[in-house]
Amino acid sequence: MPIPSDPAAAPFNLTAHVLRHAARAPERIALEVLDPAAPETWSYGALEAAVLGTATGLLETGARPGDRVLMRLGNTVDFPIAYLACLAVDLVPVPTSSQLTALEITAIAAAVKPRLVLAAPGIALPEGDAPAMPLAALRALRGRPAAAFAMGDPDRPGYIVFTSGTSGRPRGVVHAHRAIFARLAMVEGWYGLTAADRLMHAGAFNWTYTLGTGLMDPWTAGATALIPGAGTGPSALAAMIAEKRATIFAAAPGVYRQLLRSGMKPTPHLRHGLSAGEKLPEATRAAWEAATGTQVFEAYGMSECSTFISASPTHPARPGTLGRAQPGRRVAILGPDGPLPPDTPGTIAVAAGDPGLMLGYLDDPVATAARFQDGWFLTGDTGTMDSDGHVTYLGRDDDIMNAGGYRVSPLEVEAALAAFTSIAEAAAAEVAVREDVTVIAAFYAAPDPVDETALAAHCAARLARYKCPRLFVRVDEIPKGANGKILRRALRQMFEAADADRQA
Repeated sequence: MPIPSDPAAAPFNLTAHVLRHAARAPERIALEVLDPAAPETWSYGALEAAVLGTATGLLETGARPGDRVLMRLGNTVDFPIAYLACLAVDLVPVPTSSQLTALEITAIAAAVKPRLVLAAPGIALPEGDAPAMPLAALRALRGRPAAAFAMGDPDRPGYIVFTSGTSGRPRGVVHAHRAIFARLAMVEGWYGLTAADRLMHAGAFNWTYTLGTGLMDPWTAGATALIPGAGTGPSALAAMIAEKRATIFAAAPGVYRQLLRSGMKPTPHLRHGLSAGEKLPEATRAAWEAATGTQVFEAYGMSECSTFISASPTHPARPGTLGRAQPGRRVAILGPDGPLPPDTPGTIAVAAGDPGLMLGYLDDPVATAARFQDGWFLTGDTGTMDSDGHVTYLGRDDDIMNAGGYRVSPLEVEAALAAFTSIAEAAAAEVAVREDVTVIAAFYAAPDPVDETALAAHCAARLARYKCPRLFVRVDEIPKGANGKILRRALRQMFEAADADRQA
């Protein structure tokens, strides 16, 4: 399905687009929450009613179009309902990870200046004056009369997500309503998705990968989304794939590894898997295909532009590559003077006019402009492209770490480490601990070894769980270059070489 050539041709609303099947087939099942303790089934009609009732209630709080709503919700259906409700009436939702600490979410709130905070029990809230709506009150809004969709310019701000940047501060990424148009390219270029599919996503409701691939895209296609309950283990997840007749399965690479260790076997309805969030190791792909008889199709993207390079059932990737640009997307490998010849390493870039590309970084035009070059958006990742358009991923240009699909700035982790009194200096880097498995490691210089239990607790109080180091390594000194910058690559190489010696 090609991207519309002129998404600005008519007034548009993202939620109306995603839920358009509610009018055509209100009884069709949109969502099954696979929680043995509290299973839920939502039809398209019921989902739309809950979304538009919630939208009415949010406006009744005094919120107005353009106001920002900070989402502090857990792994429940409340998350996508609130998200779509905001977009339906031109409020700007700001989805955030429930794992963020009070310090982290306070910093985000200071940047966002939310009009309202949606607050579930047990999830850290920001300090500040923004009123908080408890979860029970939010759920009560579902029965309000339906709001009318706010139609308008597809280029207007729709939602804001936060990503770790090289500055070490969480950076707001502002997306337009028209971002959903770019996701239509994924239907053909990645998913192979139809209205008859039952797509199971292994992630939580409040992860943006789940929100897009697991919910928005199946609903846009009129398919059924399957979301396991919180805490579902690998064995139970494998059983659900079979019992719930999932036809497509989506997860981060780490979940595929867990399922393989649990003894994943072929299932009668599964056609293929989808992987994104981090590079899928070839060993994991091969093991999955051998165990299940199905392929895994990988996609590459980022917070600033979702996914735009992928493989699909109709266009499998050449071995070792990510795949090709999705239909209607323009991708290049750039050097200092522009696009490079085939098979030449350079920066992966996507055309600046791509509908899935962000409007910009929140209140930071300088940082926004720095990511563009002669009509291209620079991803900051390195790759090559062959003569047929297949892209090979070679790594990150910067030191951004990847923790289970979340991008994490080492500067955030290092700031937390620096506040531990007995550490003189520290650095964070992503290191390989065994084949196809990497973790965040903290390297520190100190006169004596520190109490790692106390250090881990110190980090846990300041960082979301996925940002916390899994290893603490004492070194004589932190390596630096001539300009004083930390050489994180040298730390990685030193650790992995020492680890190889230990295993020899």
